[in-house]
Amino acid sequence: MATPFGSMSIGELQAGLAAKEFSAAEVARGTFERIEAADGVVHSFLETTEALALDAAARIDGAIAEGRLAEMGPLAGVPVGYKDNLNLTDTHTTCASNMLRDYVSPYTATCVERTLRAGALPIGKLNMDEFAFGGSTETSAFGPTRNPWDTERVPGGSSGGSAAAVAAGLVPVSLGSDTGGSIRQPGSFCGLVAVKPTYGVVSRYGVVAFGSSLDQVGPFARSVEDAALVLNAIAGRDALDCTSQPSDVDFTANLAEGVRGMKIGVVPAFLEAAGLAPEVRAKTQEAALALEKMGAELVEVELPHAQAAMSAYYVLGPCEAFSNLARFDSVRYGYCDPGHKDLGSQYEASRARGFGPEARRRIMLGSYLLSAGVYDTYYYPAQQVRTLITRDFAVAYESVDCILAPVAPRTAFKLGEIGDPTEMYLGDMFTISINIAGNGGMSVPVGLGADTGLPVGVQLIAPPFKDANMLRAAAALETVYGPAPVAPDYADGKVGA
Repeated sequence: MATPFGSMSIGELQAGLAAKEFSAAEVARGTFERIEAADGVVHSFLETTEALALDAAARIDGAIAEGRLAEMGPLAGVPVGYKDNLNLTDTHTTCASNMLRDYVSPYTATCVERTLRAGALPIGKLNMDEFAFGGSTETSAFGPTRNPWDTERVPGGSSGGSAAAVAAGLVPVSLGSDTGGSIRQPGSFCGLVAVKPTYGVVSRYGVVAFGSSLDQVGPFARSVEDAALVLNAIAGRDALDCTSQPSDVDFTANLAEGVRGMKIGVVPAFLEAAGLAPEVRAKTQEAALALEKMGAELVEVELPHAQAAMSAYYVLGPCEAFSNLARFDSVRYGYCDPGHKDLGSQYEASRARGFGPEARRRIMLGSYLLSAGVYDTYYYPAQQVRTLITRDFAVAYESVDCILAPVAPRTAFKLGEIGDPTEMYLGDMFTISINIAGNGGMSVPVGLGADTGLPVGVQLIAPPFKDANMLRAAAALETVYGPAPVAPDYADGKVGA
């Protein structure tokens, strides 16, 4: 049986490399063999990058031969997958859309470049909801990704491919992006550690934008330590992104400190929310009690405007999406519909056929909301609500170090089960307010739901630029629940049911 490199932790991989139990080239080749064998049903990868990975592996193996592995970076020899809205030179960056089906990146996103500088082996590009519009990865123009825990169910979205690849043990870690929950919700559905850091911790340069004031890149992993190591590699100021901020934090530094003395906020209104499944409520309460038993103090906090977050988000998000997607006009970027005699009809046909239904829906909504006579009615009040939500979090953090909440109201649902867009949007009811305020948030797995037997994650939310707080609490929960396992049907070299 081939060595399951994708099921190993970063520490295990690097220990094996250092001991010369295997080479980085063997890690790369073994990873691609595993993807070929096991990704047929899951469909997490849209493109693999063998040449790039083998080139990176050769550099790592050269350093090992010279005794310099430790100099190669925190991700030296680690296979990494990238959501397909992250540019990587000479690879397709399609955003899972027909609009960009043939687009080849002429440059590399800063977050991707930083993983490469940290020694990562770039494995390929991962499936997603088209332009990150969705919560299930069903809107991909290239077909849905399936949840490795139950391939009749969705992996979540929009970063569903990034989550499924790690849950199936194809790669140890991956990168996704989160605009309203698109890292945390698939992390919960697939039983992973999934981190959306504070807005500005990771550069957005080279990330195809959905909502520029909301988007943030972060890692999927099977342990808190692995997620923290990835954050160490990708965080920090970037001159190419004016919203990025300096970071001198070692995100692994306080993982072993435990939670004794920490104050953990709980929001009663979240646990009483309509639509919250009993098994998710029970797991959230169980996690809170576990933290309390380990020495944390539970403090009830109020977020009085959180119920308005969904309404504000579905004004702000489509408005920013409308603006960002205007560039895909069939001339400068994107699909060009043939046979038109005038530019106007070419624009209209190209955008109508290049974009899928959900992308068109959000473009049209954003166009309406920003139109004369409507802007003042919706967009400006949404920004006011944003300010109120941000203030609510600031007040809460005067008394707590981080907040514990559900990630999603339910566990993974079946493919095709939710057809109503509004019902799909409600899946982000607990995650959206964090993007609006810009705080860090993460999902940490806390076992399986009592009713469905599917993974459940709880959300930890940190004050701005204090992401170490939530990682510390997550590491404490991990001592109770253990690191995330590979989905059973893909563990131990299996390739699915």
